[in-house]
Amino acid sequence: MQRKLFLRYLGAALGTLALTPVLTACGGGNDLAAASAQLATSTAVATTASSATTAASLSIEEIAGLKFMREEEKLAHDVYVALYSLWGANVFYQISLSETTHTEVILALLTKYDIEDPGATTALGEFADPELQTLYNTLMTLGQVNLIEALKVGALIEETDIRDIHEKLAITNAADIVMVYTSLLCGSRNHLRAFNDNLIKQGVTYVPQVISQEEWDAIANAPAETCGGALNR
Repeated sequence: MQRKLFLRYLGAALGTLALTPVLTACGGGNDLAAASAQLATSTAVATTASSATTAASLSIEEIAGLKFMREEEKLAHDVYVALYSLWGANVFYQISLSETTHTEVILALLTKYDIEDPGATTALGEFADPELQTLYNTLMTLGQVNLIEALKVGALIEETDIRDIHEKLAITNAADIVMVYTSLLCGSRNHLRAFNDNLIKQGVTYVPQVISQEEWDAIANAPAETCGGALNR
């Protein structure tokens, strides 16, 4: 029931690009109920109905990008849930809550554009995309070694997410999709900082595997961001 309420409000907000309140929570790990309440408040001022929109208005690449991001955000969530169960580190719990919001926001876009949801029938740890399934299995193997390796898995997921979102942003001009991707990118930067901070506390200096050292340092050394704030101006 909570999930249906969230999607109903989110669909209305997408119609008027009123996504800022729910996406502002990207870095803080707010739970789904809090995000839903924030979004419900925002829709009080979102009185313009969503225009009719279908997948026909998007390119094949844009559609594929949304479907991929739906599952990639789910992958992050599923890995963090499993690693929290294994190691009990709060960073996994908090960010898993944020990833729930991320994947639901992408689902709302799929619903808006009448695109089939690749995660509609997949259980925890299951993915329609075979490459993401292989990646999940590999990450879980690495994350089960010890807490430090699990934190490295988190850092790897977030830097991979950052790269992939940049790639998806480069192939779309749709304002609502750009807004969502931009806010998810902000959230991933905050998540990267959180995992980096936890690794530093363990005496570990993480070496990026996907993005450049320069980009990693620029993100890791910057303060936490309020995601969605810039989009509200």
